[in-house]
Amino acid sequence: MTGQQKGVPIQELRLDKRMDPGHRMRLDAAIHRQGRGWITGRDGGRPWTLSRTNRVLACLGALVLLILLSPLLLTLALIIKLTSSGPVLFVQKRTGYRGRGFGMFKFRTMVANAEALKESVRHLNKHGVDAIDFKIDQDPRVTKIGRWLRRSSLDELPNLINVVCGDMRLVGPRPTSFNAYRYKDNHLVRLSIYPGMTGLWQISGRSNIDFDQRVELDLSYIAEQSLMLDVKILLKTPFNVFSGH
Repeated sequence: MTGQQKGVPIQELRLDKRMDPGHRMRLDAAIHRQGRGWITGRDGGRPWTLSRTNRVLACLGALVLLILLSPLLLTLALIIKLTSSGPVLFVQKRTGYRGRGFGMFKFRTMVANAEALKESVRHLNKHGVDAIDFKIDQDPRVTKIGRWLRRSSLDELPNLINVVCGDMRLVGPRPTSFNAYRYKDNHLVRLSIYPGMTGLWQISGRSNIDFDQRVELDLSYIAEQSLMLDVKILLKTPFNVFSGH
């Protein structure tokens, strides 16, 4: 088959949408230009969220947690393998810094063909069939052990691999499963920093808010970003997880 694949031109298949000039201009126009040094406070410096210090501390912290939690991680992997067919880890394409896509690691909590079944359950989306955010309270695709993993947030622990790789930080906005082309202009600002494992949303106690409200919390974090704020969020996160919020 030459020139086309399933009716789509090869040139289009090869197009890197991140280089789309129109979308790049939209992204640059919407993203908040952060330029105040996190140590000196001077214009033109690196803010905390984009600093090398943040990157190094996040990587070291994630490595330490992976080592300390390795017995738990191996136990959970074994339980998942024994209770349902399919891989232990689920890698989902997410949208990160400046709209770049990356594969986010999680423990698999759904049946192996969950992505193929997504459209068949879209009508159950609590935010509406056409909503940009996708969440189902009682998702029929979730396994029994998966429900417990989600309720305890233990399914997110493999995100530590992404922190080590540099795609994520310990603290920041949660990466979305839809790409930047579906973002409204006021949503794009959250892409000005790296996504995180936890953030203001996770410690706010507001688990049922929509995407617009989550963006408001993300913008608050971006405006107030600092090392001390990250420490505060990291210390509060386990309490919210254990309380079921």
